[in-house]
Amino acid sequence: MKKQTIGVQEKPPLSKWLPLSLQHLFAMFGATVLVPFLVGLSPSIALISSGIGTLTFLLITKGQIPAYLGSSFAFIAPLIAAQTSDGIQGAMFGTFLAGVIYAIVALLIKKTGVNWIMKLLPPVVVGPVIMVIGLSLAGSAVNMAMNDSDGNYNGKFLLVALVTLGVTVIASTYFKGFLGLIPVLIGLAVGYIFALTQGLVDFKQVQEASWIAMPDFAIPFLSYTPSFSWHVALIMIPIAIVTLSEHIGHLFVLNKVVEKDFIKKPGLHRSILGDGVATMIAGLIGGPPSTTYGENIGVLAITRVFSVFVIGGAAVIAILFGFVGKISALISSIPSPVMGGVSILLFGIIASSGLQMMIDKKVDLSDKRNLVISSIILVIGVGGTTLKITHQLELDGMTLAAIIGVVLNLVLPKEKKKQEAQQAEVIEIEKNIV
Repeated sequence: MKKQTIGVQEKPPLSKWLPLSLQHLFAMFGATVLVPFLVGLSPSIALISSGIGTLTFLLITKGQIPAYLGSSFAFIAPLIAAQTSDGIQGAMFGTFLAGVIYAIVALLIKKTGVNWIMKLLPPVVVGPVIMVIGLSLAGSAVNMAMNDSDGNYNGKFLLVALVTLGVTVIASTYFKGFLGLIPVLIGLAVGYIFALTQGLVDFKQVQEASWIAMPDFAIPFLSYTPSFSWHVALIMIPIAIVTLSEHIGHLFVLNKVVEKDFIKKPGLHRSILGDGVATMIAGLIGGPPSTTYGENIGVLAITRVFSVFVIGGAAVIAILFGFVGKISALISSIPSPVMGGVSILLFGIIASSGLQMMIDKKVDLSDKRNLVISSIILVIGVGGTTLKITHQLELDGMTLAAIIGVVLNLVLPKEKKKQEAQQAEVIEIEKNIV
C-alpha cells in the first residue's frame, strides 16, 4: 500500500505547509550557499536568486513540475576563471549567457525534437566531462582544507576539515529519511561548531550585522558596466551545453518519483526554458547559474508531497532569508577548512556521478572509440591543457575537453551494430517525449 500523497497542484493544510517547505529549504541550503562562497559571490544573493528562479521555473512550467533550483556546481571553475579575467562583469555576463544557451536549446527542442542533442552529447562525452568538472576542483578543495589565507600549511585547518568531512560522510552514509538528504548542512553545522572550539571563527561580523539588510546586488549599468567577452563566452557555452544532460536526467528521475511524464507535459522545452530564465535572472542580480536539485527530488520521494505550493513556499522563505543580514554574516563567517572538508566530498561526488552515468548507460570501454574519446577528455581536462588563440582569448582545460569530446564523437566512426543500437535508443527517447 502506497503512502498517501499530496498532488502536484494540491495545497497542503496550513499547519503542514511551513514545515514541509522548510524541509526543502534545508535540503538545498548547504549546497546553494557553498557555490557563491567558493567563487566570491554573495550567499544572500544566491538564496534570493534561487528563490526567484524557482518561482519563475514554476511559472514557466505552468505549475506542473515540482522542482527546486539552486546554485550549480558545474559552473564553479568557469565562474572563478571569468572573475579572474574580467571581474564581476565577466562572471555575470557568463551566467546570463549560460541562461541564454538554455533558452536557445529549449526553442530548438520545441521546433526539432530532442534527437540532435542526444547525438551531440552521448554518455561517452558527458560522463568524462562531468568527471573533469569534479576533478578540476580537487585542488581548490584540498587547498581550503589544509592551507591558511597565505597559502601556508596549517595542521589545525586540516583537523577541522577532516572532522567536517567525517561528519558529512557519516550523515550521507548512515542517516536515513530526511536527515540523509541534508548531509552537507549537517557537516557544515558540526564543522562550524568544531572550528569554533579551535578558535577559527570570528563572530565580530555576525554581531555587527543588522537583522534586516539589503544584499549587495550586482546589477548591470548600476553596479558595473556590462561588456561582451569572447573568453568568458568560450568557457561558459560548452559547460552550459553539457549541464543540459544533467537537467534532462533530473527530469527523468522526477518522472519516476511523481509518476507523471513531465517530458511530455508540460514539455522538456518548458523545463529547460524555466532553468534558463532562472539563470538569466541570477546573472542580472549577482547570483550563480542555477540547476534543478537532486536533494529536493529526494525530499519529494521521501515525503511523497509533490505540491508545487510547498516548493514555492521554500522559494519565498529563501528570498526572505536573503534579506536577513545575520544569516549572510553567519555564512560569511564559516572558516575555509569547514568549506574545504565538505568540498572534498562534493567535488568527488561530481566526478563519481560522471563515472556512474557511463556505467548506467553501459558505455563499453573495450570499444577503442569510446576509450579514445573518454581518455582524451580526461587528460586534457584534468591536466589543464590551454589553447591560446590570442593574447586575451584562450580555451582552458575543462572547456577544451568538452569541445574536443564533442568533435571526436562526431568524427570518429562507429561500429555498425553499436550505431544502430544508439539510433534505436534515441528513437525510443524521442517517442517518450513526443
